[in-house]
Amino acid sequence: MRWFIRPENTAHQLRVAPRLASWDKADHPDQVRLREYLDDTKSLLAGPYTEGPWALRLDVDLPAGRDLLDMADLDNYAYLLAWHLRDRPDLVSVWCTKQHSERSFVRIEAASETAAPADVLVARTTASSSSVAYKQQIHAAVAGAQQLPEGAVRLELSFTVGPRRNWLNLWKQTIDSLDPILGRTYSNRAWHPRDGRITELGMHVAVDPTFGYEVVVGIAAASVNPAAEVVEQPGTRPQRPSAAMRRPAPPDIRRLS
Repeated sequence: MRWFIRPENTAHQLRVAPRLASWDKADHPDQVRLREYLDDTKSLLAGPYTEGPWALRLDVDLPAGRDLLDMADLDNYAYLLAWHLRDRPDLVSVWCTKQHSERSFVRIEAASETAAPADVLVARTTASSSSVAYKQQIHAAVAGAQQLPEGAVRLELSFTVGPRRNWLNLWKQTIDSLDPILGRTYSNRAWHPRDGRITELGMHVAVDPTFGYEVVVGIAAASVNPAAEVVEQPGTRPQRPSAAMRRPAPPDIRRLS
């Protein structure tokens, strides 16, 4: 199980605002704008790359009047961009944040490994990520965890997979299984956690050639202090580092075991 620091190098300001997935026809305006965003962001990151494992970070701006903790799920933003960059191998860490801002940013850098958070719950599964069994096995591992208090949440997931697993396809199914930690959107509906609460998300991967379809997931969740430092953006006044980047993890992290 491996963990990587969040990229803090020079960021590229997005020229096209980030968008979530659209299920409309290919010629629908939402689909056109989505492709424009993905293609333009990919072009921002074009150029010579550092060889070896790399990390991606996307900082999403939301209007000041929008509730940060309702919808705008970070794994959906992260998945679309990571998938669009899939022609570059060795992506091992993806970070995504959201905040009230007028600008969004993207950056990539060589992956830098760090120590694990102080409290990590470990889940294991061999089921297909598209099956209910996968969610059930992840859910069983966190069923005894204490739900985090109301407010913003920082979540890190570390996946260990075999060579045949596509780790990007594990993100949503894993997060959908974490309602004991995040709470449920609807009390009578499983697999609908309040994942809009996640304002900082980090996901990491290690590939173990001895694994077949087995997946091991390390899960570290923490409340975010509303008065904590915001994510620093290029061109703004200097601010203290985000609490998410400090190691060891801050005291408000709850033991998930």
